[in-house]
Amino acid sequence: MNLKNLKPVHWLYNLMHYKSLRHNLAAYRKYNIRKPLIASISSKEFPDKESKAWLDLENSRIVAPLKPAFANFPDSIQSQILSWSEDGYLVLEKFFSEDTCARINEEIDVLMKKGKLKYNDTHKLMFANRKSAFIKSIAKDDQLKSILEFILDKEVVTFQTINFMKGSELRAHSDSVHMTTFPLGYMIAAWIALEDVTRENGPLFYYPGSHKMPYLLNKDFYKGESGLTLGKKNYKDYEALLEATIEASPFEQKEFYAKKGDVLIWHANLVHGGSPVLNENLTRKSMVIHYYAADVIKYHEITERPSLLEEE
Repeated sequence: MNLKNLKPVHWLYNLMHYKSLRHNLAAYRKYNIRKPLIASISSKEFPDKESKAWLDLENSRIVAPLKPAFANFPDSIQSQILSWSEDGYLVLEKFFSEDTCARINEEIDVLMKKGKLKYNDTHKLMFANRKSAFIKSIAKDDQLKSILEFILDKEVVTFQTINFMKGSELRAHSDSVHMTTFPLGYMIAAWIALEDVTRENGPLFYYPGSHKMPYLLNKDFYKGESGLTLGKKNYKDYEALLEATIEASPFEQKEFYAKKGDVLIWHANLVHGGSPVLNENLTRKSMVIHYYAADVIKYHEITERPSLLEEE
């Protein structure tokens, strides 16, 4: 039996990292979750399977301008916030300077040379924000967070950074199955181009409006779960189901040909992935930052594990 499918293994791991689970304590009380912080948790605990984020419940074109903070954004950002409910994403052109992007790339190179940052089994460089004060400061950038917090109408906290040296070539997915919240809709991502992106080096793709599709949760592709084990299906089943769903939908794929310093912000449920790398000699350096709203339950639906969150 695969130990990764045994819930008690997760519980033991959670117990060893109990301090990083305390962020959920107030939210468990708020939503009347009567189980230990170390226990497995998934959408089956919650009756509600739809987003409760304000710009999902209401039209951003109507309600966003009513908030005083809306006037603080330049016209280019205001116009995209107005389209958030329809599109589920926005683009911040040249948001970070070339010097800032170069500094991030240098930090990643140094961390890798020192052995403090290594590829995981999916060629991702995880949690550089926990190893570099500079990258941590980028994740906490006040101007960026002001946009994210306006969109969610909540304070946000950094969960993780992921750095890529090449195009990810990831199949279509929604972050909400990996980084899940209750209520749904309270995770948000900011992807930073650390060099120019073309058709050759594997651009990110996304489906505008796809955030409005129903959330795919374990009940849709997991079977055979017990009190002690996870379901028998795996992540490829999720990918196959999502791809079939998006192919049957009216949403059309777009590729993001970013310039260095551009930022793509996307909704928790926006379907996205990585296009094929056509020239293997090219890099596509980038960094994505995932944020949770501070006051919601934070967990990982597919593995039924509460999120480990370091105190900021």
